[in-house]
Amino acid sequence: MNEQSLGWDDYRFILAIGRAGSLNGAAKRLAVSHPTVFRRINAIERALGARLFERARDGYTATPTGEEVIAVAAEIETRIAATERRLAGLDARLSGRIRVTTVEPVLYGLLPPLLARFRREHPGIVLELVADNAVRDLSRREADVALRPGGKPPEGLIGRKVARLAAAVYRPRALRLPRGAGPETLADCDWVVPDDSLAHIGMAQWLHRQRYDERAVLRANSLLALRDAAANGIGLAVLPCFLGDADRRLARVGEPLEGLAADLWLLSHPDLRRTERIRVFSEAMREGLARLQPMLDGRRAAAQAVEGR
Repeated sequence: MNEQSLGWDDYRFILAIGRAGSLNGAAKRLAVSHPTVFRRINAIERALGARLFERARDGYTATPTGEEVIAVAAEIETRIAATERRLAGLDARLSGRIRVTTVEPVLYGLLPPLLARFRREHPGIVLELVADNAVRDLSRREADVALRPGGKPPEGLIGRKVARLAAAVYRPRALRLPRGAGPETLADCDWVVPDDSLAHIGMAQWLHRQRYDERAVLRANSLLALRDAAANGIGLAVLPCFLGDADRRLARVGEPLEGLAADLWLLSHPDLRRTERIRVFSEAMREGLARLQPMLDGRRAAAQAVEGR
């Protein structure tokens, strides 16, 4: 067996290990078990008669031979993905699969009514949803459409601002604050805050500037976990208004925080712009989010703004 005789599935395993640097990371990327990756890479190396990765306690590092094979695998993947995108871009049917990725709060706190309406209107389209704080690579077809809060879209993708998301401080409804207390006068309170994996988001940075993170009694990598922790009385939290206002166990402290509003972008690859199912999905999300904008920027309670609730 030589490099030419490797099948694409072999290349997939090699590429996943090279990118993740570990068997666990590769297993997650490939949606298989750790032992499967272990057996597969050992079989490939035995067949090739060459070591592709050096094993260490902290992970797998590609050998010079491994780096060469990984580069070939990446080139093959790019060609396959480009071909799939071009073929998908010619598809005018209102049927098939759409893989959508977004962050956890948007998927669980915002999209379900919009997705239900889309499903009623387009029963031939199957939606696959991925809630992930990591950015999925649309060029490699890890997803067809992404809904992401943040700045300008990455180079090579089509981006459209579809909403503006405000954030505010929320307290457990049972917790009484001193008269006149506002977002900047809560240094003596307990807080639930994002952990280091979310340190890049505006809410975490605001908490750090106020030094409220020094009063943290709970940290989490999930805004939904922080919402539920605050709702159960553990401490105050900064949350998107569409999450905080929708929970009757919480009460907002003051107005939405100035400077923390984030744009929500709908992203897709240019090769998919002519795919009819992607077009109708994108338009449905744009229209649905536009109807919800008063709730998203904190002007109206979520429960009153979401259709069908």
